[in-house]
Amino acid sequence: MAKEVAGLIKLQIRGGAANPAPPVGPALGAKGVNIMEFCKQFNARTQDKPGKVLPAVITVYSDKSFDFVIKTPPAAVQILEKTKLKKGSAESNRIKVGTISWDKIREIAEDKMPDMNCFVVDSAMMMVAGTARSMGVNVKGGEAPKTK
Repeated sequence: MAKEVAGLIKLQIRGGAANPAPPVGPALGAKGVNIMEFCKQFNARTQDKPGKVLPAVITVYSDKSFDFVIKTPPAAVQILEKTKLKKGSAESNRIKVGTISWDKIREIAEDKMPDMNCFVVDSAMMMVAGTARSMGVNVKGGEAPKTK
């Protein structure tokens, strides 16, 4: 018999750095989850990606047990890493803070494919490019994907 789902919790935690402090502790404590057990499991599964921001979707069951899925880092974080920027632009329509090539956009899109709601890399590239533009990063060089 399947367990009854009591709730879902979505968090963004740095790899290998989950601890009971906010935001992890209060979010899990409100659902009655064993916080230290989650922190141990998360840190064990993400020790190969230290410091990277990783979204986690935690499924909490009615008996206070839990499962969690670790997703790929957000596109915005990957864009900042590739362009070596500290943060995006406050006014992305007026102030541009950097540029990124289509080749790097393709790398990010291929990495993010399992977590995106598209079936072709070209569509994923357009989504990542849109994220870059909304951060004030120009997309230049190489060839833009042909969408139909």
